[in-house]
Amino acid sequence: MTEKYFFDTDCLSAFLWVGEDCILTKLYAGKIILPAQVYNELKRVPHLQARVDALKARGEIRIESIETGTEEYSDYLQMTTSPENGMRIIGRGEAAGIAMAKHRNGTLASNNLRDVSRYVEIFQISHITTGDILIKAMDAGIISEADGNAIWADMIRKRRMLPTATFSDYLAAYKKSRV
Repeated sequence: MTEKYFFDTDCLSAFLWVGEDCILTKLYAGKIILPAQVYNELKRVPHLQARVDALKARGEIRIESIETGTEEYSDYLQMTTSPENGMRIIGRGEAAGIAMAKHRNGTLASNNLRDVSRYVEIFQISHITTGDILIKAMDAGIISEADGNAIWADMIRKRRMLPTATFSDYLAAYKKSRV
């Protein structure tokens, strides 16, 4: 079975803003699914929409919708309008990615840990971040650690929110957590 990766706006746009979406296509071509809500958010920035449209035209990503009246839609609606006690309302892109990953047995790609972590835990879905993707790209020989640091710095310059100052710092924390 082909793994599916449901990208949130923040994770995908981190790569789009710095022109490194080729990393995503090398790792996940044909496995990337953008919820329609994420695509609609990206439409607000014409050059990002153009990059997504080009990826879609090449068959490297798909844009999919949540069908109303389904359990997937019910979960999406609850996360965006009236979450269970103790849970927070989250954005449409995050909620759509979570609901789709849950009901379609895929992986959520999101950097917005504050909003998604609790849902990822409760729904027991797989989750990756920009840092995880860069580590996988490095392990696959697509980039070097130096490339990862340059990409990370570019992402920060484009005001992408990342958890550490450098990719090397993220990599060190990742390795430490695996010991």
